[in-house]
Amino acid sequence: MKNNIIHFLKGILIGIANVIPGVSGGTIALITGILERLLDVIKHTISIRSVQLLLRGKFKEWAQYVDFTFALWVGLGVIIAIISIARLFEYLFAHYPVYIWAFFFGLVLASVYFVVKTVKQLTILNIFIFLLGTAIAISIALMTPASENRQLWYLFICGIIAAASMILPGISGSFVLVLMGNYELIMIQSINEMNINILFPVILGAAIGMLALSHILSWLFKKYPDQVISILSGFMMGSLLIIWPWKEVVYKISSTGEFILSRSGDKIVEKYHWMLPENMNMQTIIAIVFILIGIIVVGLLEYIAHKKTKTS
Repeated sequence: MKNNIIHFLKGILIGIANVIPGVSGGTIALITGILERLLDVIKHTISIRSVQLLLRGKFKEWAQYVDFTFALWVGLGVIIAIISIARLFEYLFAHYPVYIWAFFFGLVLASVYFVVKTVKQLTILNIFIFLLGTAIAISIALMTPASENRQLWYLFICGIIAAASMILPGISGSFVLVLMGNYELIMIQSINEMNINILFPVILGAAIGMLALSHILSWLFKKYPDQVISILSGFMMGSLLIIWPWKEVVYKISSTGEFILSRSGDKIVEKYHWMLPENMNMQTIIAIVFILIGIIVVGLLEYIAHKKTKTS
């Protein structure tokens, strides 16, 4: 039961991360040590053997094959987080964005260090792969968001890319949807309205994206663990630019100098302007404290995981 509660809490963290543009659910899964196991769950659940076991009524064997208990508790955590806790974060982002970004910055910063430590051989190839991952994540952060697009083929691609980036540490699925111009349409409007015409092609694309990537990543983890960890660590390092606490949002402006609004009346993001804190005021001090809290949280998680490994 203790393990189930731990998996539930990890699911909550993943759920929170997946709805926040800039933070990757895959990063949290990697930090908490369950990414590879999650990939196996996805790979086994969406498989021919899984369907065969269900059709034959071998439910106990199916549950063992797909790691059902683990998936259930993590999944419950993710769903509850998206429905409830994520709304709290929505409020905090509206009123205390610098502090929340600071906490996640500390979280990811410390995670890069601990994840890189798991690379067994520090070769020139692994260093190059790490830098390549960092460059890719930074280039994504610097891209200009596209306009909203409701065409079925585009929604399908949104699902594939968003699902893939939700699995990959350091690349936020929600942030990728912002770049593709469909974050508000998919994550807010369609979910609130349960618009099947929008959600179905996205969910179909997400299922295909998760199935393909889970197989590929799972295989790569087993064959080339150091290289996979290196590039994922690079993604995480590059994502620090996205979640840097001190940034301003630049909104799209029309030729007449007015803000371009989305269908729901919200201003459309064009890009972000990063900066350093202007002075050491109380807000800056509190933000630095939150960065340190994020670092300490990851340090404690690593310590607990290390202690658990020793005693088991």
